[in-house]
Amino acid sequence: METSRLDKLLAFLQNEPDDEFLKYALATEYLRLNDTEKALSYYEDLVTNHPGYTGTYYHLGKLYEALNRKDDAIRTYETGLRITKEKRDNHAYSELQGVYMAAKGYDDDDDDDY
Repeated sequence: METSRLDKLLAFLQNEPDDEFLKYALATEYLRLNDTEKALSYYEDLVTNHPGYTGTYYHLGKLYEALNRKDDAIRTYETGLRITKEKRDNHAYSELQGVYMAAKGYDDDDDDDY
């Protein structure tokens, strides 16, 4: 029997329980499997215990939006914007800025910066 991607990731995490990339991969895999509760728990763990893992903020915010938790999404984007700016991660900052502005209801033509 073939081991699923999820099983492999869970096995890797047992050996490296604090690995932020594995947690991110698990969150993404659970989301792909439509298990939003488990995906959410891994994404929230990442922002709590690995706040510098910048890829999390976009995906957690989008998940919050999908769950009709717009205020949580906006707060997540704001935190991600602050952290990506501090880390000078311009690519992640730009992506977060776009979803943040959309979540706040700003048009692309608005010139306001975060």
